[in-house]
Amino acid sequence: MNSQYLWGIAACVLAYLMGSISFAVVVSHFMKLPDPHTYGSGNPGATNVLRTGNKKAAILTLLGDALKGFLAVFLAKLYFDGQDSSEWILPLVAAFVFIGHLFPVFHGFKGGKGVATACGVLLGINIFLGLATLLTWLIMAIFFRYSSLSALISAIFAPMYCFFLFGTQWMCLTVLAIGILLIWRHQKNIQNLFSGKEAKIGQKK
Repeated sequence: MNSQYLWGIAACVLAYLMGSISFAVVVSHFMKLPDPHTYGSGNPGATNVLRTGNKKAAILTLLGDALKGFLAVFLAKLYFDGQDSSEWILPLVAAFVFIGHLFPVFHGFKGGKGVATACGVLLGINIFLGLATLLTWLIMAIFFRYSSLSALISAIFAPMYCFFLFGTQWMCLTVLAIGILLIWRHQKNIQNLFSGKEAKIGQKK
């Protein structure tokens, strides 16, 4: 087997393992907070950690989950950029780090919804793509104060931004897949939004 394929497979495995580190669980453990699976939405993410009232823990969770997504893609670009295999390896690395967050091997495959990690991945792919998507999330969050709604709208717009910036590329299909997965992970939130039961940012359930 071509060595590039072996390195590509290794990069995908490493990306998945990086994604499997749930910073909501890790930060909560070190800061002696309850396991995020046991309260609020049960989602191991920054928004749920914020429901403990510990803003520092929520910020650390957000940064950690975003950083792992960014680093996985950035390091893959650093190593594989310019190689023929980069066309398929980079999109796969982006996908695997995100999947690792959703289904983390280190935490019983009970992961988060992927908003922060997706943001990190997009910033790693292209700074303008990431910033445009992040701005979309911020605008929605400021006006409506629903993290889930902001994430859903961002998931819809991110593939559009990608296709606008790069045209039809494998990476844009990965961004589309990430958006679809993110929406799928928010099924309960979508139901709560329609029924008026969805908690706003910072609100305890």
